[in-house]
Amino acid sequence: MKLFCLYNGIIKPEKLETLPKELFRKSIHWCTAFIPLLLKHFYWPIEILLILAVAGYTLSEILRLKGINVPLVSLITKTAARKRDEGKFVLGPVTLVLGIVIASLIFKSEYYTIGILSLAFGDGIASISGKMLGRIKIPFIYGKTVAGSLSCFFAIFICSFLISKNTASSIIIACSGMILEMLPLKDFDNLLIPIVLSFVAKLLIC
Repeated sequence: MKLFCLYNGIIKPEKLETLPKELFRKSIHWCTAFIPLLLKHFYWPIEILLILAVAGYTLSEILRLKGINVPLVSLITKTAARKRDEGKFVLGPVTLVLGIVIASLIFKSEYYTIGILSLAFGDGIASISGKMLGRIKIPFIYGKTVAGSLSCFFAIFICSFLISKNTASSIIIACSGMILEMLPLKDFDNLLIPIVLSFVAKLLIC
């Protein structure tokens, strides 16, 4: 507890209790950053593997809810699940993969890369920043924090700019991503962020 005093109260101790679980959850998001590279070299095999992964995970969750644990998969799900998901089908991994699959099927690589990287880093970093530094909450935005939203903006801006090299477009894409992340979408932000931001990128980037 004394260690927290060194941070002048920036990080709440009670938030740090849930931080390891949040880091574990978001590490799954961060791993999706490799998918655009894999799609570039093995497009259809990766698409098929992602769809099979969703089907396998869905079956695993149905079995878990019936009291039948699938080795490793059920353990990872229990470890990553939020309190709100207890006793329920954990939807996050499904929307995560479906968002990536739909975006990569509809849009060209430069656009879906922005969408997928925005999901990987924008949403992930926003959640961790909100947990660690989120003392100032945004009014009427369902508990979202200034730190989380700003972190989301800058993460998406950097990802977009690295791909597009266009500052104005990257700002608009980052604003769009930040607004999506602020909405009370629960696990459906995983679905919408890569699709919507891929679409915005397509509109803005020639």
